[in-house]
Amino acid sequence: MNEANGRILLAHGAGGRLTHELIESLFVRRFDNKPLAALDDSAELKLPDDCRIAFTTDGYVVKPIEFPGGDIGRIAVCGTVNDLAMLGARPLGLSVALILEEGLERETLNRIVDSMADAAKEAGVELVTGDTKVVERGAASGLYIVTSGVGMIPYGLSLSGRNARVGDAVLVSGTLGDHGITVMNAREGLGFEGDLRSDAAPLNGLVENMLSVHSSVRVLRDLTRGGLATALNEISRASGVLIEIEETAVPVRNSVLAGCQMLGLDPLYVANEGKLVAMVDETYASGVLRAMRDHPRGREAVRIGTVLKGEAGVVMRTPIGGARRLLMLDGDPLPRIC
Repeated sequence: MNEANGRILLAHGAGGRLTHELIESLFVRRFDNKPLAALDDSAELKLPDDCRIAFTTDGYVVKPIEFPGGDIGRIAVCGTVNDLAMLGARPLGLSVALILEEGLERETLNRIVDSMADAAKEAGVELVTGDTKVVERGAASGLYIVTSGVGMIPYGLSLSGRNARVGDAVLVSGTLGDHGITVMNAREGLGFEGDLRSDAAPLNGLVENMLSVHSSVRVLRDLTRGGLATALNEISRASGVLIEIEETAVPVRNSVLAGCQMLGLDPLYVANEGKLVAMVDETYASGVLRAMRDHPRGREAVRIGTVLKGEAGVVMRTPIGGARRLLMLDGDPLPRIC
């Protein structure tokens, strides 16, 4: 670090003394675990015999890098944990690669790394290995993050977008569109009022609650880019079923709805960073819903629809009895929201 101005230098990514000082003084100290502290070229994870492994990777380029309710570090950890959780996997370890822009303030980096450490602690996972590179000024918007995660899938559990069955209940864990509208408001300085905060959160604890009820949860999806409508279309296509939801049942905060209306957006297509949709056997749906509401990340969980027999697709019933077909997201109305 340049002691004079507290900013990142190109030399911090060169692999020499400054790189090692940054790693040891910031990442090793704040992430605080044995695999990382060893500073080997890779981390060793202990696995139970005959276990099945889930593996995922994500890149994060959100702008701005800090916003109400979260930052790029928090969504990097939560997003990767959540991808593992959608297969029912317990996270065993995460890797993190940071692409830093020359001139980034060290205090900003400290906050982001602290946020990552807090999110990892909340999720019960360790950041066990990583890498840091520095690019010249103007080549990045402060920093980018790439995370990967490994998790263990419990024996006998099989969650997949191909598993939805006719008659299944469609459940969501809470209000939609919070993250996307919050980031857009912060980026563009739109001045939207109300309780706009990103919902960025790890969902593995919520998933554990759901799976503890019965092996009746067939499909889980986190509702990130493309929102609920895109996730439902993915499930519908993979399972070859028709999914019908009720417009009046879909939870959206008034502040988010107002923001969407001003921007000409549909909240069903706006990204979230701490919400999921589930397809659950009708027989056990009420029990799973209670388990969701018993967890802090599922307090506002509701049933919004049913899986039906018919041509693959998604239909939303309107309050006046009409039907609106929901298609896959076309284009990118909210770029760089994660």
